[in-house]
Amino acid sequence: MTEIHTHAPDDHESAYDGLLVNDAHWAFGTDFEDPLAGVDTTVPDGVDAPALATYCLMLGDDALVLSQRLSEWCSRAPDLEEDIALANISLDLLGQARLLLARAAAADPSVVPALPEGSPVPAEDALAFFREADGFRNVRLVEVPNGDFAETVARLLLFSTWRLALFERLARSRDAVLAAVAAKGVKELSYHRDFAARWFVTLAGGTEESRRRLLAAVDGLMPLWPELFATHDVEREVAGATVGVDPAEVAGEADAVLDQVLAIARVQRPERPALAGIRGRTGRDGLHTEALSRLLAEMQVVARAHPRGRW
Repeated sequence: MTEIHTHAPDDHESAYDGLLVNDAHWAFGTDFEDPLAGVDTTVPDGVDAPALATYCLMLGDDALVLSQRLSEWCSRAPDLEEDIALANISLDLLGQARLLLARAAAADPSVVPALPEGSPVPAEDALAFFREADGFRNVRLVEVPNGDFAETVARLLLFSTWRLALFERLARSRDAVLAAVAAKGVKELSYHRDFAARWFVTLAGGTEESRRRLLAAVDGLMPLWPELFATHDVEREVAGATVGVDPAEVAGEADAVLDQVLAIARVQRPERPALAGIRGRTGRDGLHTEALSRLLAEMQVVARAHPRGRW
């Protein structure tokens, strides 16, 4: 637990001077231990290490990018309670991302970008801050700009419904790290889905304006729903080796949950074609919308400006 330091008013010239110390309780920096220290990261027998690493990047990038999007709500949510809730959901996803990116690097170190000599950046940070957009393997749903609160609620409902169904199966993975991440993630995602579903129903049954905004959000996001269940070759390979999950296998379950929420909210699912890729390539292949490049430019700017920085 973070230690709280107290000082007399005249201890510092400014109330902010006390922050300028080399305190190990900071929640960010370059002094973190390996998040997988002490964990068996041996690649299971019969599993292709590069495929496992790519699969971990897929799941890790999904969490990382959506975490960044949700963090943009900090101090901007409709009220303090929702502000804190979205921040906590963002932190849950960031924790998942850190472990999954670290697992990718442990499985196949070649996925980690080369950094300037002497850089103190851990492998998971290098993957987060020093890859270009086409190196990210997230689904395109998570990179869409936030829009209004209704759009964030609708996106979180779609994402958490899909990811929870996926993680419930992933908890049985032969890979010890993936199984552990998924087991913890199931508890987190259950809350995420419940939070989003409750707000979805609330907005649908609220004012005419809140319902209009929610319907517009669902209409705009549904073309990205099918991509969540389109099986990539890597997903098929790791599923066959019983370390990953074929997303097509959870489509029926996720659809049933989503339809239940839509029915309670009296919202009809819009019939919209899937958002097309280019020559069959989508987010899992590194093909993204322009929104991801803009998000990464903001997220990565400090790390790229000071690759040898320590704090």
